[in-house]
Formats: sequence, structure tokens, C-alpha cells
Amino acid sequence: MQTFSGTQAAEIVGITYRRLDYWARTDLVRPTGADATGSGSRRLYTYRDLLELKVIKKLLDAGIRLESIRDVFSYMREHVDTDISAAHLVIDGGSVVLCNGDDLIDVLRHGQGVLNVLPMSGVRDEVDRQIISLRPEPMPYVATRDEDGGTAAVVAV
Repeated sequence: MQTFSGTQAAEIVGITYRRLDYWARTDLVRPTGADATGSGSRRLYTYRDLLELKVIKKLLDAGIRLESIRDVFSYMREHVDTDISAAHLVIDGGSVVLCNGDDLIDVLRHGQGVLNVLPMSGVRDEVDRQIISLRPEPMPYVATRDEDGGTAAVVAV
């Protein structure tokens, strides 16, 4: 497993070493390669650590307060099974909403569901199938295509 020194991690993520050190000392992101064990020891960050650090920087750049980011990461570490950097976050003012599958979850309100995402991709096909199923006897149908290659209409001929 490749690891990166604190200086390298700070440079890769685009933060100061001082900020990185503060985040480690306050348990926002502890290095998983090797943690400091005393004077003269070095922290070693893994690639996954770098991804988390970059997500934190992006949230700060978006205007989210550090204390809120701590709450976001606490929730995500507990409830997100995949890599945190792969999560989809929606930021609206001071709130942070996690898109988890078909659900939008306000992570700053301890996982309170906000909205349910309703995918519309199959609506046209469902309607076309229902139209066809209404005809008891087989009738010849022609499906016309729109500019994007999707079915524009199903008409009897």
C-alpha cells in the first residue's frame, strides 16, 4: 500500500501542513498508513485518506463550516458503505444532503430523509407497454423515434 507523508498529503490536497496537522490532532481525519506516536514520528496517509481530505477541502471551499463537516463525516463514515469520495453531496446554503441511491438525506439533521429521487427513465416504455396491452387483438403498431433515439409514439396502422 502506497503511503504519503504529511507534507506530500498537504500538497496533493491543496491545504497547509498546519491545517492537516490540526485535522489529525482533532480526529477529523486520522492517517491510516501510520499515525504519529510521539516526537519525531511521522504520519503516513493512504490514498483513501487523501480522498477524504480533498472532500473536506471541497466542503470548506463551498462554505460549509468545519463543525458541520465533522457531522457530515461522522454520519457518512457510519452510513456510507462505499468510498466517501464517491458519494454525491448536494450543498444548499448551510445544509449538506447526501444522495444515497434513490434517497436524499440531510446529513446535518442526523440522516433525516429530505426527498425521494424518482427516476423517470422508464416512464415512456411503461406507457408504451400499457397502450399495447389495452388492445385485445393483435394490431400492427409502428413505433416512431425522436431525435435522441427514444420512442416518440406508438401508433396503430
